[in-house]
Amino acid sequence: IFWQCADEYERKNGSTYREIEIALPRELTPQQRKELVQTFVEQELGEQHAYTWAIHTPKASIEGGEQPHAHIMYSERLQDGIERSPDQFFKRYNSKNPERGGCQKSNTAKTAEQRKTELVELRERFADLQNAYLEEYGHADRVDHRSLADQGIERS
Repeated sequence: IFWQCADEYERKNGSTYREIEIALPRELTPQQRKELVQTFVEQELGEQHAYTWAIHTPKASIEGGEQPHAHIMYSERLQDGIERSPDQFFKRYNSKNPERGGCQKSNTAKTAEQRKTELVELRERFADLQNAYLEEYGHADRVDHRSLADQGIERS
């Protein structure tokens, strides 16, 4: 119902949601992957944002193995505890009288550089969480959030 209301009431030039797509370790079982995603979503979005997520495990096209990943769809509007009707929830935020406007979006007034920095930090937190899960379940493999170039690895 939330996403239907977002589609209906969000401003025409507003975004109804953002999506995070994350690769999941093949080494973990499906249940462990689910726990990893739940922990990540609770850590990053908690009760501040409305969200929905799903895990997909298609076959990789080149090597044929599993390619598990999750899609996390979330609203940028911050839950502030003020009771609002669906049409008011998605209106523009009113900083002087928050109860008269919609919920504030978490991305407002951020520069492209700030968003890029936040994305790198998010990737690092997810890598740290994945590595903790891999260690907990007895796997030696680890992930690195940095690009291959930043790791000093050249692909031939």
